[in-house]
Amino acid sequence: MEGDMQHGEEPVPPSSTVPPPKIPASSSPGDGTKGRAASSPAPRTEAQQGHSGNALGPGKHIVVEKKSYTEMKDGGAQQGMRPPDEYGYIITDQKPLGLAAGVQLLELLAKHLHLSTASFINISVVGPALTFRIRQNPQNFSLADVASQTGELSVKGELEHELGLKIVQTGVGERNEAAAYSRPSRFGYGFHSVLLTFITLACMAVIAIAVSAAFCLRRHAKQREKERLAALGPEGAADTTFEYQELCRQHMAAKSLFGRTEAPAAPAETSRVSSVSSQFSDAPQPSPSSHSSTPSWCEEPVQSNMDISTGHMILAYMEDHLRNRDRLAKEWQALCAYQAEPSVCSIAQSEANLKKNRNPDYVPYDHVRIKLKAESNPSRSDFINASPIIEHDPRMPAYIATQGPLSHTIADFWQMVWEHGCTVIVMLSPLAEDSVKQCDRYWPDEGSSLYHIYEVNLVSEHIWCEDFLVRSFYLKNVQSQETRTLTQFHFLSWPAEGIPTTTRPLLDFRRKVNKCYRGRSCPIIVHCSDGAGRTGTYILVDMVLNRMAKGVKEIDIAATLEHIRDQRPGMVQTKDQFEFALTAVAEEVNAILKALPQ
Repeated sequence: MEGDMQHGEEPVPPSSTVPPPKIPASSSPGDGTKGRAASSPAPRTEAQQGHSGNALGPGKHIVVEKKSYTEMKDGGAQQGMRPPDEYGYIITDQKPLGLAAGVQLLELLAKHLHLSTASFINISVVGPALTFRIRQNPQNFSLADVASQTGELSVKGELEHELGLKIVQTGVGERNEAAAYSRPSRFGYGFHSVLLTFITLACMAVIAIAVSAAFCLRRHAKQREKERLAALGPEGAADTTFEYQELCRQHMAAKSLFGRTEAPAAPAETSRVSSVSSQFSDAPQPSPSSHSSTPSWCEEPVQSNMDISTGHMILAYMEDHLRNRDRLAKEWQALCAYQAEPSVCSIAQSEANLKKNRNPDYVPYDHVRIKLKAESNPSRSDFINASPIIEHDPRMPAYIATQGPLSHTIADFWQMVWEHGCTVIVMLSPLAEDSVKQCDRYWPDEGSSLYHIYEVNLVSEHIWCEDFLVRSFYLKNVQSQETRTLTQFHFLSWPAEGIPTTTRPLLDFRRKVNKCYRGRSCPIIVHCSDGAGRTGTYILVDMVLNRMAKGVKEIDIAATLEHIRDQRPGMVQTKDQFEFALTAVAEEVNAILKALPQ
C-alpha cells in the first residue's frame, strides 16, 4: 500500500538443587506496602518513591493481521462483533496516486465542498485510490453526500483540471470490498476484442523480456531486502541503528544455523512480511496451523550483576513461594484488597474523555497521568489514557503504561510518543482476538501514514518467530520537520486475561527489548488492549529483574506490584498473571545462575 494518512495450565516451578536457606522476616517502610494486608515474610525490595497547523485530523485505521500472526483466544476487553465501517472512496487514473497528491486532492475537495480538512478522518492512499471517513460537520454531509458531490460533473471537472488527473469512480463501501478498486472500468465488447488481440500479440514479446528480466529483478529484490534490514532512517541515532542492525544480523545468522532456505515462495522468511490478499481487508489473516512457543533462533544471552549467593537465595525463595499454594492464594487475596491512595479518576471518566477509553475500568488516576500539550492536540485536549510508571526517579518514569489506541486516539498516541522522546514500544496483544478488536492499527501497513502532524514511515518489519515480531519506524513531525527513529516489539502469543504457555519466549523477548533500549533516558511505552493486565505483568517482571541486575539483594514482588498499582489501577488483573510473573522471575534467575561463573 502506498501509504495510510490518518489524521491454564499451572506454571511449573523451576528446579533447583540448592536447599532453601532461612529467609529472615524483614520490612522496609519505603517499599510501597502501605495498606496491604499482612502476608508471609519475604526478602524486600529497595526503597520505593513513591503547534498545530492546517493538518489533517486524527483518524481510524483498520485491523489487518499478517498471515504469520498467531491468533489467540481472548477473555477481556470488548466483547462481540463490531459492525463494519463504511468508507468513501475516490479512484483516480494515477497508480500510485501518492501521498502528496492524495493530500492535495483531499484539500481541494474540502475547499469545493466548503468543509474543513479536519472533517475528514481515516484517510488512506493505496494505489490509485483515496479512501476516507467523515466527522460530523456543519453542512451535515454524510459519506454518500461527499462521494455523490465529488462525482458531479462540475466538481469532478474542477478537481481533474487542478490536479491533472482523471477521477475514474467515486462511491461508498466497506474497505474490504475495495479490493475491486483496481478493476478496470467496463468497456464495450468491441474494445475488449481489440484489447485481447493486442495482448495476445504482445505476450510473446513480453515473455521473452520477462525471462531476461526475472534474474535482474530477483537480484534487485535481494538487495532491497538487505537495505531494509539496515535502514532506520538518515536521522536515526547511531546507537539505535547499531542495535537494530545487530538484532537483524542475529536473526539472519539464526536462519542459517537452523537450515532455513531462501525459497522465494516462503513469505515469512523475508524481512518484509508478505502482503495480505487484499490491501483493504479488515479480516485477520490465516495463522499457521501449528504454534510453537519455543523460539527458533539463538536466544539473547543473560546479563546480570547478581552474585551467586544472592541468586540462590532469591531462587530458593521463589520456588518455595510457588510451591506453597495457600500462601500464594493469601498473598493474591491481600493484593486484591489493596487500595491506592489517592485513587480518583474523575478526569478520565468525565464526559469529554470517556469515549477515549477502551475500557472504563482501567483509566489513569488524576494525580498521576500523562498529559499532552493541548495546544498541539487536534481536539485541544491534554488527556490520553496513559500513566507514567516511576521506578526510582519521579522526574523520569521508567515506563508509560497505556491502552491500545482507539481509531480516534491514534494521533494522541503519536503525540505522546513524540513529546516524551520514546524510542521503544512494547505491544503485548494482537490487533484482534476471536474477531474482537483489541487495538486499532496505529502504524502503516506499508509505506507512510499521517496522523495529525506526525508522519509515520514503516521502515522494516521482521518476524523473529511465531511469538513476536519487530518493526522499525521513522517518525517525522511535519510541522517542525524533525525526524526520529523508534522500534516496536510486538509479542503475539499472550491471550487477554490469560498467560503464555511458557515463560521462555517472553523472557527472551524482554532481553531483546532491553538490548535495544539500553542507555536511553526516555520511558518505554508498554501497552496491551486495556493497558492493565498484560501491561502490568510485563512491567512487574521487567522492574523486578532490572533491580536484580543492578545488584539488589532483597526482593518482594507483591510490594513491587503495590508500588505499580499506586500509579495505575488494575495492573496485573488475575492470580494466574501474578503467578506467571513469579515463575518468570524464578526462570530468569535460574538462567542467570547458570550463566554465572561457578
